[in-house]
Amino acid sequence: MGIMNDRSRQIIRTSWIGIISNMLLACFKAVVGTLSNSIAIVMDAINNLSDALSSIITIIGTKLSQRPADRKHPFGYGRIEYFSAIIIAVIVLSAGITSLLESVKKIINTSEPEYTASTLVVIAVAIIVKFVLGLYVKRKGEQLKSDALKASGSDALFDAIITLATLISAGVMLFWGISLDGILGALISLVIIKAGFEMLASPVNQLLGTSISAELTSEIKKEVSNFEGVHGVYDLILHNYGPDVIIGSIHINVYDTMTAHDIHGLTRKITTQMYDHYGIIMTVGIYAIATGNNRRAELQSFVMQTLSSHHDIVQVHGFYYSEEDKMLSVDVVPDISVHDDADLISQLTSEIQPLVPGLCVVIVVDHNYSE
Repeated sequence: MGIMNDRSRQIIRTSWIGIISNMLLACFKAVVGTLSNSIAIVMDAINNLSDALSSIITIIGTKLSQRPADRKHPFGYGRIEYFSAIIIAVIVLSAGITSLLESVKKIINTSEPEYTASTLVVIAVAIIVKFVLGLYVKRKGEQLKSDALKASGSDALFDAIITLATLISAGVMLFWGISLDGILGALISLVIIKAGFEMLASPVNQLLGTSISAELTSEIKKEVSNFEGVHGVYDLILHNYGPDVIIGSIHINVYDTMTAHDIHGLTRKITTQMYDHYGIIMTVGIYAIATGNNRRAELQSFVMQTLSSHHDIVQVHGFYYSEEDKMLSVDVVPDISVHDDADLISQLTSEIQPLVPGLCVVIVVDHNYSE
């Protein structure tokens, strides 16, 4: 196992609070159920033991995610946390579907539940414990950016809501003799099922590769642009390998008069700041801006202005010209409505080629992964 960081320790500590709370609630219910000879309360105690499962899954997932990188997994095991969150979300979904089926049965076959003083006490205690536990765990999950904790907290909150519905149903039954168990249960079950799918979305999107937030994109580009010698920032891409490991790449414009030594120093400063501020292991690529009064600068201005005026192009960068190779290359970012890259390349090449006879024109289509 790798060295446990503070975030992981807090996740595990929070999960243990969840396990202990469910165990104590289970013991309380078991004692009351036994003394009052209520099989329903005893069964609910067993249900609380199973509720501790989501916290156990979170602990196991967090510990496994801290395993150090190896040859097969050079970026570590951080994404295991997302699998933990998916498992818990599936548990919530299963609980919602099971609850819906049971509620429908109650609606079809109406029965009058019997409530005693001990039953109502257990229900009230369960609501308070589950509600406080759920809020605490969910807030810690948001604070620590842990999908597994957020899902576990939501699971506890839904238990509190279901139990509250039972209490409301008991009150209506005692005062008016009307059973709302089935109807309330069905409505809450639908809410839980919807929430279960929403819980699944976040970790699944992380595994598939979700887009970077506009705020983070803007912040990173602004910071990099502020470095002396940087005259444009492009092609920001970030890959998430867990909450603690982010690999990224970015391109910057520099004047072609900069030496390799100066460029090396500039990129080193950028990568250091990206790691210190965001924990991103960043690779910095270079685009050279042609300066002076020469053919390269003239071609650069002419070609980039021509392409920028094209209605399907939102950005032009990465101009390169080699007199020796008789080659001209430029990167374009098309509008999101463009889906046929090959057709766009053919169209732009046929438009530029006659304007620069004798040169091999290479149009590279970039896609905007960060905005």
